Amino acid sequence: MEIVDLRDYPMPFFDEPASSAWVPSENEVAQRWQKTVDGFDGFIFVTAEYNRGLPAVLKNALDYAYTEWNRKPFACVGYGSVGAARSIEQLRLNCIELQMVPTRTGVHIQGADFFDALQQGRDLRTIPYIEQNAIAMLDELFWWASTLRAPRVQLQAA
Repeated sequence: MEIVDLRDYPMPFFDEPASSAWVPSENEVAQRWQKTVDGFDGFIFVTAEYNRGLPAVLKNALDYAYTEWNRKPFACVGYGSVGAARSIEQLRLNCIELQMVPTRTGVHIQGADFFDALQQGRDLRTIPYIEQNAIAMLDELFWWASTLRAPRVQLQAA
């Protein structure tokens, strides 16, 4: 497992001639991003919700790769007023278009709990629903990553 921070990949807003599915990216940071994405068997996206949607930098990162996302599972952890439910709903739709597989379970850190942690220093581990959902989410993600890896590698080798 590795934490990947989009701040380490300062890509401009998508400005390539076409998706990397059809044309190789010209931007060096985008190429480095694609290699990073390609190296993983699954993903956990941690996201907030802004104006009822996902952050632009996350959508941009999704758009800068295509085949690197294909046939890989993902799970979502969201935080905000409704646990980033609307952001995650959009994220799931975007990822399905990238031929990714969503887990059913995610972690939605509700606004009051998030602000208690952010402003009052509350330990998120003291909130029962977070651990329960996290365990289920990780079990599902591991199952999908294990199940999809061999056929994906075989398909890429063909």
